[in-house]
Amino acid sequence: MALSYLIKNGIALPALIFLLLLNPFSSVSGVGINYGTLGNNLPSPKRVAQLLQSTLIDKVKIYDTNPDILEAFSNTGIDLIVAVENYLVSNVSSSASAADEWFSTRIVPFIPATSVIAIAVGNEYLTTDDDKLDHNALVKAMQNLHQVLLSRGLDRKIKVTTPHSMAVLASSFPPSASTFATTLLPTMTAIVGFLADTGSPFMVNAYPYFAYRDNPAMVNLEYALLGNSTGVRDPKGYKYTNMLDAQIDAVRSAVAALGFGNRSVEITVSESGWPSKGDAGETAAAPDNAKTYITRLIERAQSNKGTPMKPRDSIEIFVFALFNENKKQGGVSERNFGIFNSDGSKVYDVDLSCKFCSSNGNKMGFGERVSGMARGPSVWCVAKPHADEKVVQAVLDFCCGPGGVDCREIYEKGDCFEPDKVHAHASYAMNAYYQMHGRNYWNCDFKGTGLVTFSDPSYGKCSYSQQ
Repeated sequence: MALSYLIKNGIALPALIFLLLLNPFSSVSGVGINYGTLGNNLPSPKRVAQLLQSTLIDKVKIYDTNPDILEAFSNTGIDLIVAVENYLVSNVSSSASAADEWFSTRIVPFIPATSVIAIAVGNEYLTTDDDKLDHNALVKAMQNLHQVLLSRGLDRKIKVTTPHSMAVLASSFPPSASTFATTLLPTMTAIVGFLADTGSPFMVNAYPYFAYRDNPAMVNLEYALLGNSTGVRDPKGYKYTNMLDAQIDAVRSAVAALGFGNRSVEITVSESGWPSKGDAGETAAAPDNAKTYITRLIERAQSNKGTPMKPRDSIEIFVFALFNENKKQGGVSERNFGIFNSDGSKVYDVDLSCKFCSSNGNKMGFGERVSGMARGPSVWCVAKPHADEKVVQAVLDFCCGPGGVDCREIYEKGDCFEPDKVHAHASYAMNAYYQMHGRNYWNCDFKGTGLVTFSDPSYGKCSYSQQ
């Protein structure tokens, strides 16, 4: 374990921590999930928030600004992406004051206790069937909201973006030749320019399932399920072993074709999933396929790997979806993308557990009782499982240095030395610091790498302090 505090590569550690954590999207490489609420018997938001604290999910994307959800996720350590619904985009675009009113009434009452890191303006706004939606309004609404954040000093913490469907592309194959649809070029140019200027990600909803469903004779099922080792070759030499990477690189090529030069824009997969049930002709919509896809998708999200075009650029991924939603419009498959049924039971077994989360790695569903799940006045602080290791190391050095934490238990031969992992050692040190300073939620923030939990993370002889 490295406890080199004061100077690292010539940079004072407090400054290093600050520099590493300026951008909330770059500091964490975890797994996000989409939390839709179009069901008539879903668990309460409070119950959902408690469950997700026990999993590897560290970001949640919702489709509105439901106050019950924003309240439920306060002080959980889970980041939220909220949304301006499509029908409200026009109003937010109308003036700076309208955007400020939206932000003041819907977001301000819940921050900073609730960690809102992005605002998604609309959802697939440019490719909906509603002819009344003004494309220019989308860009203006994004600009107005950014100005609101800028005026409040929140533009680094909260980013503004908009999720697109793959239909914004003229074609997606081969990935290296992909461009945006001609009719959307002016709007996409303005949006990508805005994202580049503000350091916000380009969000795309990418579904290999629909590509396979619509053309099963031409698309290999394993390729769509993220598992074709033989691969598909792009004319420029890139080899794709799964369709999702090809879709991401198609977007990347389209963005590059707009000619923004060295100004980079990160790609985020804002939705991707596989249904467990479908209509009569949707033979691939089955629990086994859904389990395979989601398991591989989570592994893909955790891998920190890029794509053939940009192998070093990790991709943020949001799984679709948390629940089956029995009130969604469309075919059967549209209502069956969830990992959980609306009553909280699992649709299929997918491992969402993580060590040093609030259930200590136990698999659980909403209807399962987890032994040792102590609720009450006791509360602890641990490291988010997917916080960047360099940042976590910096936090560990701080806690065990000027933070004043007695870290002897995580030295070799100490009761908490094993597992000899940075996140494990940091969890011990962060919790000790949190307990020392009064257990205020901000004492477990550590610039976004800490997670408050209601379940004792102690294990074996390793005891986490508490008040």
